[in-house]
Amino acid sequence: MYRIKNQIYLDMTKTQKSALCNFLRALVKKSPEMGVNDILDKFIDDERYYFEINNPHFEFLENYLDDSKFIDETMLYLKECRRYYDYKKAQEPIIQAQKEFEKKKRAFLREVKMSKEEPTKKQLYYYDRLCKKYNIEKKELTSKLEAREEIDKILNENDCRKILE
Repeated sequence: MYRIKNQIYLDMTKTQKSALCNFLRALVKKSPEMGVNDILDKFIDDERYYFEINNPHFEFLENYLDDSKFIDETMLYLKECRRYYDYKKAQEPIIQAQKEFEKKKRAFLREVKMSKEEPTKKQLYYYDRLCKKYNIEKKELTSKLEAREEIDKILNENDCRKILE
């Protein structure tokens, strides 16, 4: 897309070119169901309408709208934008899978880190209170991970008992 962007609208200023390209790219993104020709026709019709009511988006386009070179360059840019967004959409499942993998990896690394750290005072206190409440024999907890798993185990077992009662 950037290669084509450097080849088109050479007689416009940098600001004009940037504004027009951003607007066209947004049009393509907003209307994935429309074809490139339809988007171009809609863009030209809209701009003509805005010139008629003296409220144009791009005042500099007044001399360009009927120019065949401008239309060809715009068509080329719109096709490239469509290609870019179609490719991006095709890549979405891969990106989601990668995000899911990274999420699982972070969870695994968090657990590895927890398994090497001493349990906190709050964990030990909470575990002690649960053991007293449910008359369970205490174990020696060696890590945050072990403390978390023991607390979860006690809570889950006693939740199941309450449901059965």
